[in-house]
Amino acid sequence: MLSLFTRPFRQSAPQLDGLGAGFIALPLAKGCTVPAGCFAVLAGAQGRTRRLNEGARVSPIDGETAWCVHPGPYGCDLTPFAAAPEIGLRVRFAIDAPDPREAQQRFDLFLASEAGERVALDGFVALLQSALQRALEQGELALPPCTSFEEWNAFRTGFNQLLYTRFGVMVDDCVPVDLGAARDLAALLMARLAAQPAEGASSTVQQGAFDPAREDAQALRRLFLELPGVLCGLRLAALPADCAVFRRHQELLRRLDLVSLSVGTMPALALAAPGQPLALEEQRRRARHSLRALAALDDAWALLARLKLSEAALAAALLDEADRIVANLEYDCAARRALSMEAV
Repeated sequence: MLSLFTRPFRQSAPQLDGLGAGFIALPLAKGCTVPAGCFAVLAGAQGRTRRLNEGARVSPIDGETAWCVHPGPYGCDLTPFAAAPEIGLRVRFAIDAPDPREAQQRFDLFLASEAGERVALDGFVALLQSALQRALEQGELALPPCTSFEEWNAFRTGFNQLLYTRFGVMVDDCVPVDLGAARDLAALLMARLAAQPAEGASSTVQQGAFDPAREDAQALRRLFLELPGVLCGLRLAALPADCAVFRRHQELLRRLDLVSLSVGTMPALALAAPGQPLALEEQRRRARHSLRALAALDDAWALLARLKLSEAALAAALLDEADRIVANLEYDCAARRALSMEAV
């Protein structure tokens, strides 16, 4: 009888201020309803993700984390060359709609593996710019001076595929712009100079801001969750029907599978053996190798983007690049497991 006089529970509206403007994704509490024009992504501790459409009620299970995502579109200015901050690209992008052919959407994997509680637009744009600059530095994309129409189209195609493969975003528009009038070049140079370590500074002071436990944990989580996706993408690469290429392809898949297994069984950062702590300097060394393996992982995503655009005959030539990337992953993961560099 007492339940007759109980007021019904009313779920408060989710706090989503700035979503779709300054933020791409914000946390969504249990019981909230996905707002109109948005979707929700729920990710478990093991990286499994699922989406909920607008109007659905969020009911996380097994410790899932929920984000409310506004698909955009968003606008930003990217600097393709760090040494030329006056050269820019004005980009308009949006979060891609779910692809029914994919078991896991790429943006959902991004949220599960490397996003925090909130995904700010400026932080996400910094990741896009970093991926673009690295692709140009590695020669995976080309944007020469006085770019011709054909060269610009080739760049746009590769750039679009890179952002889709790496982040799961679709580029709606991309035009070159002159950012010289909008940016204080002198202030940028002074900021870069201030960021450089002072001459004669001790290595202890320089490493004071480096948290090996945090950096190592974040890097290993990305490697653990994303390497299976890279392995699947490489397995589906369209290659010519040649026995030698087939054997080489299978060997790369075998080695990459062993790297993924190594990451999944990686020893604790701070322990040399059960009950035996590892020296702090060796912990820093292990964490640095985790970050280097993470850079190789980013190169692997960029390679998958190139493979998707290449014809079978040209894709076979990219196996040399795949071999280099897998070798870097093997070396850095082995060094992360080792107790010292002498054991590598």
